[in-house]
Amino acid sequence: MGCGGCRVGFREDRRQRDLNWDGAEIRRLREHAGLSQRELADELNARQQTISEWERGEYAPRGTAARLLTRVAEDVRFPFDAGPRADGAPDPSAEETGAGVEDD
Repeated sequence: MGCGGCRVGFREDRRQRDLNWDGAEIRRLREHAGLSQRELADELNARQQTISEWERGEYAPRGTAARLLTRVAEDVRFPFDAGPRADGAPDPSAEETGAGVEDD
């Protein structure tokens, strides 16, 4: 089951909290979508190495990347529970740039 055009346009809602994606959950999402690390990276406009580092738990996606992962999960009907960040605070580095996101 491929992602089939997960790359969708959406505008960031600044009220939306960042989600806490752990490495195992990211890997399950990627496998559920039938994507390689490189393919998921392409969907998120990220590097394959970044996806690998997330999956190994070296660091976690934040800001727009976390929201895009959630969008991919919704698009492929992935059952997930990526709760709010531990501190509950919005990511100050997340700006509404739209980088890597195509508008409709």
